[in-house]
Amino acid sequence: MKESSGHILTFAEIDREITSRAAEIDAIAATMVELDKHPGLLLLRRFPPTGRTEQRWTPARTALDSMWEDFTRLRTLLERVRVARARRRIDALDREELTTLLRGQPIELARTPIPMGQRQLGGPGEHVVCTGFADMLERMRSAFPMIVDVLEAVDAVNSRVMSETAPLQTELERVGAAHPELRALAADIADLVTRAATDPLGLGATEIEDRLTDLSARMRGARTLRTELAEIGADWDGAVGGLRVRVEALLEVCERAHRARIAVERAIVSGPLPRQPDVAAAFSAELTALHARPADPVALWELRRRLTEAFALATANEELAQGLLDRRAELRGRLSGYRAKAARLGVSEHRDVLASGRIAAGLLDRTPCDLAAVTRAITDYRQLIAQKSGRQP
Repeated sequence: MKESSGHILTFAEIDREITSRAAEIDAIAATMVELDKHPGLLLLRRFPPTGRTEQRWTPARTALDSMWEDFTRLRTLLERVRVARARRRIDALDREELTTLLRGQPIELARTPIPMGQRQLGGPGEHVVCTGFADMLERMRSAFPMIVDVLEAVDAVNSRVMSETAPLQTELERVGAAHPELRALAADIADLVTRAATDPLGLGATEIEDRLTDLSARMRGARTLRTELAEIGADWDGAVGGLRVRVEALLEVCERAHRARIAVERAIVSGPLPRQPDVAAAFSAELTALHARPADPVALWELRRRLTEAFALATANEELAQGLLDRRAELRGRLSGYRAKAARLGVSEHRDVLASGRIAAGLLDRTPCDLAAVTRAITDYRQLIAQKSGRQP
């Protein structure tokens, strides 16, 4: 036990110090009890942390364990002081003992052997670590903010995620997960909830916001899906008939896309254009088979979704091919416009202008037509008109 150095406390000072230490320990006890019920700590105890949370919690947990050990030592030391002060007759040696208990380092924490090569002749053979009220209180005060920071951060993330996902989970349980999209939504919500429980500190603010926004949007889609399924079930024959109209529309756009692609391949230099698969007949057969069975809104909705995707693809293919054909027509119109402009400016018969116009026209009439070459030729023609017309008096 290391003794305190200096002043030996008087009876009055001893009593004041005991009262002060007792008040400090009572306040710490209240805080420790509150800390033990912290939502962040309860979460970490229930779900073993992983990832970033585990990295931050490991040193904080060690510090928390040390705090409880020091708290136990504080209460034990205070009891020793009270027992010593309760003696009926206290002499100078008792006052010195109480001073050491209150101001010194009376508690031995560890003994570490000193290697022979590091000793001095006649010196100690081991290093003794001791502590007292002041040391333990300082360690606890230093560790407390770091521990609380981790617990608050854990609770903040978990509370945010749970408050926003709980209504979604409740609604999904009410709606049910009969459709694959609803099952996928339920799985993604469960995944976020699990991460918020096991590794909340691994979830950045941006990721949380993005995932919650996505889940909310998908939940809105789920509500729409539920409404659509109910409508399909309420008017099964009408829903099938409406989808048959869409199949016919798909057939028409596929045919237009095919014709446009053939026209481009014949008339225009281009890379390979996508070939539109002939899926309308397959959709029609699938719809007929589906209509022959008992009403199945989920299957019809899924068929409609695939049909919508096929229609969008066919439309995109048609627009791509038709866009090339329209581009050629637009270039032809531009050339006619520049010829009219050259005539208006009086330079249409200029040798260079005339030759440039013929080159552009020849490229336009060539089969297949190189649109990039025509574009450059018309640009040259326009610039030459401007150049020659600028020389006119």
